[in-house]
Amino acid sequence: MLFISLLKMKAGTPMEIIARRAQWQYPEGLNMIAEYWPQSSDATVVSVFEADSNAPIMAMAAEWGDVFEINIHPAVTAEQGLQMAQMMAG
Repeated sequence: MLFISLLKMKAGTPMEIIARRAQWQYPEGLNMIAEYWPQSSDATVVSVFEADSNAPIMAMAAEWGDVFEINIHPAVTAEQGLQMAQMMAG
């Protein structure tokens, strides 16, 4: 299943977080598709990933919950969304 995570910095300094990120790997079972660092006060990190279970998602959230507010949402691609909309329209 596809997910989007939105992380907003709540503690630490950018340099501390960047140094920590440089050493960290995504948990096994989580297939990273993309990670972005937007220049925004709304989100510090945006990532797109796939996971078949909650375990790697929970591991990621536990690892970073001390420095980020974390929101993770299931998602579909634009193509999948258009197909769903066409099916619903009938």
